[in-house]
Amino acid sequence: MNPLTSIKGTIALGFVLAILAAFFIFPNNGFNSAELVVWLHVIFGITWIGLLYYFNFVQVPAMGEALADEGGPGPAAIGKYVAPRALLWFRMSAAMTWLTGAAALENTVGLVSAFTFSAGSEVIGLGAWLGTIMLFNVWAIIWPCQKKILGIVKASAEEIAKAKFTAAMASRTNVALSVPMLLAMTAFGHGGNLF
Repeated sequence: MNPLTSIKGTIALGFVLAILAAFFIFPNNGFNSAELVVWLHVIFGITWIGLLYYFNFVQVPAMGEALADEGGPGPAAIGKYVAPRALLWFRMSAAMTWLTGAAALENTVGLVSAFTFSAGSEVIGLGAWLGTIMLFNVWAIIWPCQKKILGIVKASAEEIAKAKFTAAMASRTNVALSVPMLLAMTAFGHGGNLF
């Protein structure tokens, strides 16, 4: 059986290889739950931000081109098959990124300390606030709009047009916020200085 023939098998293989690497490289160090949380936070974060960039840099421009291509295949395949699946992964990875990030914060500077910018947690606090705003945009703005756009909920043509604009602006806001958010996250892990 080749695990690479399915996505579940591929993901499982990746986790098995990571566990083997951890035990091979550090055989006597024991289990590190704090590192596990950070590691999961990074995996979920890569998935979330990767999909955010995919939507903004690939899918939305491709949908526009497909709509403009008279006689072409149209955007139906993306809208019917790709977008719903990608949006599910997008929403779930956003939620899991925030939850594992909150757990990682609690393990390091403390959740309240980060969100109140206590001494020593200003940089990670900035990252946490930006990530929280981005999570809000995903669940409270982008997803409700996408349900209208994809026909999951009934909406008029005018409501769909408005939802497309609103979702695009919230999504682009998240792209813009992701840059300083990622800077704050990596800076915290490397001494707390932004530059």
